[in-house]
Amino acid sequence: MVMANPIGMTEPAGTVSAGALWRLLAWMSPSFPVGAFAYSSGLEWAVEAGDIRDAETLRRWLAAMLRDGGLFCDAALFAHAHRATVANDVAGLAETAELALALVPSRERFLETTTQGKAFVAAIRSAWHCAALDRLPLGPDGHVAYPIAVAVATAGHGIAREPALHAFVHALVANLISAGVRLVPLGQTDGQRVLAALEPLAAGTCARAVETPLDDIGSAAFRADIASMRHETQYTRLFRS
Repeated sequence: MVMANPIGMTEPAGTVSAGALWRLLAWMSPSFPVGAFAYSSGLEWAVEAGDIRDAETLRRWLAAMLRDGGLFCDAALFAHAHRATVANDVAGLAETAELALALVPSRERFLETTTQGKAFVAAIRSAWHCAALDRLPLGPDGHVAYPIAVAVATAGHGIAREPALHAFVHALVANLISAGVRLVPLGQTDGQRVLAALEPLAAGTCARAVETPLDDIGSAAFRADIASMRHETQYTRLFRS
C-alpha cells in the first residue's frame, strides 16, 4: 500500500518528486477510471448549435471557460481545497466542498462532477489510500465534486499545490479537446494545436486561481452554462453532458 506524506508535509512549491510525478501521471491520465471520456460539459450542444465548427472556435470556447467559466471555477476550488487539506482546516475544506456543489450550473454538470468525484475517490482508496480521504467532507447522498476529490488526494499524498493544480487543469482541458475532436470532428493534430495554444492561458488561470478568494469564485461564461442546460434535452447525444 502506498504511504502518503503526513498532512502539512508537502513538497516545496513548484517541485515534483519522482513519486509525485508518477501519481499525477496516473491519476490525471485518460485511462484513470473516472469516466471523463463520457462527458463534454455542454460542448456537444455547442457543436450542434454551430458555436464550435473548427479548431479555432473550439479554442475560443475553451479559452472562455478557462478565463471566466467552469474551468476557472474548478481550478480555484481545487486551490482552496488543497490549501485547506494541508492546513488541516476542516471548516475551510467543508465550506469549499459545499461551494463546489452549489456552483454547478446544471443537472448534467452536477452529474459530471459528482460522478467523477465519487469514482476518483473509490479508485484512490483502492490503490493509493491516504488518511486525508477519511476526512473528505461529503454533501447530500455522499456527493463530492471532482476538483475537491483530486485536491484532497494530492494534498494528502504531499504533492505540492502548483504542479498538482496544473496537472488537474491540463486533464480537464485535454478531455474537452478530445470531446471536440470527436464531435466536430477534428483531426488529432488539430487537437494538439488547440492544446498548445491554450498553454499560456491555462498557466495564467492556475496562477489566478491560487490568488482568488473563495467568495470571488464564480462563472461568467454564460453561453457555456446554457449549453450544459440545453444538452439535457438534445435529441441525439454521444455524451452524458
